Amino acid sequence: MTQPTDTRRVPAGGEGLNERQRTALDLAASGVPVLPLRAGKVPFGNCRRCADNVCGGRPNMKTPGPCTCPAPCHAWAAATTDPDIISSGIWRRAWVQATAVAYHPGGAGLTVVDLDNADAITWARENLPATQTVPTTRGEHWLYLGAMQSSNAVRPGVDIKSTMAYARWLGPGTGTGTTTALPNAVRALAAKKPPAARPAPHATPAPTPARGGECRHRTPAYLERGIAMAEQRIAEARDAVHATVYRTFLAVLSTHGRCGCLTEAHIARLFTASQAKGESPRHCTDAWANARTRLGL
Repeated sequence: MTQPTDTRRVPAGGEGLNERQRTALDLAASGVPVLPLRAGKVPFGNCRRCADNVCGGRPNMKTPGPCTCPAPCHAWAAATTDPDIISSGIWRRAWVQATAVAYHPGGAGLTVVDLDNADAITWARENLPATQTVPTTRGEHWLYLGAMQSSNAVRPGVDIKSTMAYARWLGPGTGTGTTTALPNAVRALAAKKPPAARPAPHATPAPTPARGGECRHRTPAYLERGIAMAEQRIAEARDAVHATVYRTFLAVLSTHGRCGCLTEAHIARLFTASQAKGESPRHCTDAWANARTRLGL
């Protein structure tokens, strides 16, 4: 990646910018669209005008448009290279709360292969061309010149972040190597992934109903109403989608998880509703597993 320069244009009244804003301005001057991240490495929540990411943030939209709101309202679609926006009123307040800077790789003509653990790094060294690598908290980012469709979980511990995605900026001088052209081997990772791939959820084991009686949850209307209400709760989430999905999974499992009522079809409906809100298959699987673990299932 081209390293930031000192030729950025700080708008009038831009004095007193904090370190994260200045980093963002440096990146923007190099043509890298940026946005602030809050605690937990997550973007700021949707503004009302962009609730449900209607102006372009939902991952399953094929032709998204950039966010035109004055606030950094939803991740990659709000990323910008405009120094006036980065330094202006509402954005300025966001930078005060921000804990890190992120960027939109696809908007900068880049692809990031996000390697999440040592096994993934070993696989990349054996199968992908060498390029610039940047250490992360748990693994490495491998940066290639060229944009492509983003795709999660293309291999165990491997995500591809490019168009319609964001990556955390980890600072200049922390990487090694030279950024090379995006190879076909990386493109093939996403191409090999089955369309709308979703790890198959596992149905909850069905113990014998207590006292040998018929489980009340098997009443079709009772169970159907519970699943429908869960789907609705997820669909109506306006923010904190991750938390809403987890809490909904937890509620369903606490009611129906101990008597074997849930089938693959029921769980698939919950996963489908979650992915329609932008959740990745991996997030769905993790949330379901975490809810089961909490309940001791």
